Formats: sequence, structure tokens, C-alpha cells
Amino acid sequence: MNRIVKVIAGAAAVVVALAVVAVAGLYAWTNSELKVVRPIPEHGFTAPADSAAVARGRHVVRSLSKCVDCHMQDLGGGTVVDDVAIGRVTAPNLTPGSGGILTDYSDTDLERAIRHGIARDGRRLLIMPAMDYQYLSDDDLGALIAYLRTLPPVDREPEAIKLGPVARALYAAGKMPWFPSDVVTHREESIPSVAMDTTVEYGKYLGDVGCAGCHGAAYAGGPIPGAPPDWPQAANITQGGISHYAFEDFVKSLRDGVRPDGSALNPVMPIPATKLMSDVEMIAMWKYLQSLPAKEFGAR
Repeated sequence: MNRIVKVIAGAAAVVVALAVVAVAGLYAWTNSELKVVRPIPEHGFTAPADSAAVARGRHVVRSLSKCVDCHMQDLGGGTVVDDVAIGRVTAPNLTPGSGGILTDYSDTDLERAIRHGIARDGRRLLIMPAMDYQYLSDDDLGALIAYLRTLPPVDREPEAIKLGPVARALYAAGKMPWFPSDVVTHREESIPSVAMDTTVEYGKYLGDVGCAGCHGAAYAGGPIPGAPPDWPQAANITQGGISHYAFEDFVKSLRDGVRPDGSALNPVMPIPATKLMSDVEMIAMWKYLQSLPAKEFGAR
């Protein structure tokens, strides 16, 4: 009996030792991933500074690109995820205050961060939705930066990002993409504006910039890329999911956060941003979604 106990204890010790080695290896590898440097796009960018651009930029920031979801309403940054297993992920301070990046980043630096997901030193930015923002037109990106330049300073030092074991394991398994810059096209040519009108084309632009990142390229919903495992899945907003919506229902869902039956949408849906969309944007977005083929939930 003692021999059996010793064998079991020895086997358990081996398993524990292998687990420790595996976890140590996982942490070492994922830490090295955080330090990877990518080539910095060489093209320059200059933002305007006129009042019309600033006004448009405010709308882009607060409604279309939904920057305040992560960077907070004052854009001074804050904690996006704080979970023992996932870790603590914080968004940077985008103001010229203490702890902010604005005074250190040129217009070109900001363009690289926003559209390419790459920091000034070439590191890949963590969970920065550049896969959506790569579609921002030069005019809207310039307006966004122009608005940031007018922000009052917020003195807020960012907390260090700490990634937990579950986040690291999911990244290793390809289930939690940390670096959107890895899937960005990294175009260097100018991106023209789409006329702000009640057209399918403008609706597609709005969707590319502000909706597809969660709802998927097919708009059929499913797991949100990069989100913690306990987050709800995005809804299917093709005709496979919202065929029972009338236009008025669609507007009410985006402005009031309720479905046609009166039930509330999950608070992960950024109603504080979508409710600011103009009537033109609502119509354009509706027309675009109506033009899409019906898809089964989760189709990509």
C-alpha cells in the first residue's frame, strides 16, 4: 500500500512540476508578445484645426467610433477590464493632462495608433480597435484628432496593464486576439470621405467604423473578438436576426436601448454612443443592414 501511495504521490509531483513549467512558459511567451515591435508606417498625417473639424470630431469620437467606451467620458482613460483571471486592462489618458499622451503624440503618431494600432515605439497596442478605425476617412480621422487637441487636461496616471492566466491561455489558443494591428491592412494611401447622406454607401462606412468590430464582418453576431469570456455575444443584425424590426424599432433600439417587445438590450451595447447618431446616420445604417443577406447567428 505504501508503495502505491508513493507512486501516486510521485506522479502527482510530476504533474504539478509540468504544470508549473507550462505556466512559466506561457507567461514568458506572452510577456515577450507584449514587447514585439512592428515596422512603423512611414507616411505622415496632418490634422486640421478649424471649428467645423472640431465639431465633426466630437461626433466621431463620442458617437461613431465610440472612443468613450474605453477612454471614459472625459477621455482621461480608465479601467476597461478588472478581473482576477483575465487581468486588468486600462485605456490610456488621451488628454494633455498629467499621465496623458496627447502632448507627446504628433498627428502622425496618433494616426498610427488609431488606424494601425501601433504605438510610437512600434509596439502593438493592446485591444485598440484599429481593425475598425482603419476605415476612418482622412477627413474624419483629422476631425477626431482636431477634437482631441481641444480637450481640457485630465490629470490621471494610467494603471499598469496586468494580464491574468486565463487571458494568456486564451491568447495562446487563438481565442482572445490581443493585437488588432495584426489584422489591419496598413494602407498608406489616403482614404476618401463618403458623402454624409441617407445611402447604403454611407451606412456601410458607419458600420465598418463602429459596428463590425463586435457584430462581425457578416453582421451575424457571435462572440466579440478580444472580449472576456463572460461577456454576452453580439446580436445578429442581418435579416436573419432583426427581420421583425421596423425602421422605428431600429431607431428606438439605438436611442433607447430597447427591443420591439420592450425588453432592454444588454448594457454592453453602447447606447450612450448610438443614441447620438443623427437621423441621416440612422437611415443610412438601416438601409445598409437591409441590403445585407440574411445570415445564421454567428456566421462570419
